[in-house]
This record gives sequence, C-alpha cells and structure tokens, in this order.
Amino acid sequence: MNVTSGNREIFLSESQPVLVGLIGRGILKSRTPAMHMREGRRLGVPYIYKFLDTDLLEHADLGSIVDHAQFFGFAGLNITFPYKQEILSHLDEVSPDARRIGSVNTVVFKDGKRIGYNTDFSGFAKNVEMGLGDISGNTVLLIGAGGAGLAVAEALAQCKVKKLLIHDSDAQKSESLVSRFASQVALEIADASQLEAAAKEADGIVNATPVGMAKLPGMPISEDYMEKRHFIADIIYFPLETELLRTARKIGCRTLTGEGMAVFQAVKAFELFSGQIPDPDEMSKTFKSFDEISAADAAE
Repeated sequence: MNVTSGNREIFLSESQPVLVGLIGRGILKSRTPAMHMREGRRLGVPYIYKFLDTDLLEHADLGSIVDHAQFFGFAGLNITFPYKQEILSHLDEVSPDARRIGSVNTVVFKDGKRIGYNTDFSGFAKNVEMGLGDISGNTVLLIGAGGAGLAVAEALAQCKVKKLLIHDSDAQKSESLVSRFASQVALEIADASQLEAAAKEADGIVNATPVGMAKLPGMPISEDYMEKRHFIADIIYFPLETELLRTARKIGCRTLTGEGMAVFQAVKAFELFSGQIPDPDEMSKTFKSFDEISAADAAE
C-alpha cells in the first residue's frame, strides 16, 4: 500500500523484501534493474536491485563480491560480462541447463547455498520464436563463443537448427564450444575459422560478442559477407540498434534486436529471485521506456 508522509509517498508492503544485484563491468546503463524493481512494485514486492560494477569497485575480486552479497542477505545475483564462466567456481550447485552450457547468469542464495542458473538461453530462444519464427533446419553462423555464446548455442539447438558454425577471435574458445556441444546436442556443429566461407554457407548470423556495444563500437563481421537472404540477430541491447543491425536493415536482411532476450531472461530471473510470476509485457514496457526517454532527450 502507499502512505503519505509530508510531501513524500512511501511504498509499504507485507511481502518479504527482495535484495538482488548485477555483477559485471561497465554496467550502469543496464535496463535490468529497472525491469525488476518496477515489476516488484507492481506486484507489491519490496524489491531492491543494486549495481555491482567492477569497473567502479575498489576491490573487484568476484569471489569477494559474491561472499559479501550472500553475507548481507541478497536473494541472488545476475551475472554479466565478463564473469558468466568464472562464476562457476564460486557456486555450490548448478542447474542441469547451466552445467550443460557451462555458463551462469543468475545465482540464487538459498538455504546457505549458491545455486547457479542460466536464463539467457531460454530468453534468446523465446526472442527467436517471437521475432523470427521457425528457423528449424537452418544453418547458423554464431560469432562469439564466450559465456553468452554458450547460451545462444544451446538456444539455437532448442530451436532445432540443422547446423551451427562457431567463430571466435580466440580460436581456443570456439574449439572449446564445439567440443562441449558436439556430444550433447542433436545437430552438426563445426568451428568456422574463415568468416567469409561460413557466412556463404549460413542462412543466418548471430552476434554473441560485445562488439557493437556503446563502449565497443563496430561490427563483428564485414558488411561484404552479409546478404539479403540472411537473418541477422544481435544479443546487444545498448544500443538497441547496433551498427550490425543498422547495416543489415540497409541490405534488406530480417533482423532481431537484443530486446527480447534481455526481457525474457529477466522474467525468469525475477521468478527465481522472488518466487513471484512476473508479467513479460509489463517488463517489456519498462525496457522500452528507456528508448522513449532517450528520444525525448534527443528532441530537446
């Protein structure tokens, strides 16, 4: 309920408070905290979501941050770049999906234990379903074999693509992803060291690297390798229209932004943290409100 004290409106609730945080580097423009907190308010849950940006913390050791969060009563943590694989060594349990993927983006503190989950892969799969439709039987070039790439590979396997071509600037990462998934998923998967040849073979291209983010502008693949027949997907959502997507639209490709993945991973994480079922449409409205604010600022 709401009560008024002086000129301030104070939000009160009988629900157990939920305190969570986001660990990552350069994350202060993330939309995830606002999505969680506004949905908590809508559901009557006192919900506090803190940034734990290691670019700004004096002592940025991942293990220490997790220790302190657990000690001070956090319900859990979201994990983002570059800690989605490193976090595994700091957990007591890992869900079967996250273990298979080898990447965790959500940690729940429960009964004194740290339990890791991956909500990225289900978020990306849902985004593909809603934004691209049926891509089963397609050959897909996946650029980026880090923590996000592992989740996207799992999602594409669930979308029943025929073949995955994996490329990473770090050849060891792409080889590792191929080895991890080769015996676990029912599709053909191969290392793609030559981007041009892989793009020619592919029906679609997915960027799972940080290239294109506001702090790392550019494209992960040359415009010369993209064709109108390709679908182009990006998991980045800041900016929502990356240079890759802008170029792809100019060519005439079908495109998929990172919005759906960002929203649907947050929906599942909210449920894990709070035990409440959130409304994806409401969380999507919060996500979109950032663009409305940016547009208003630009018009002034």
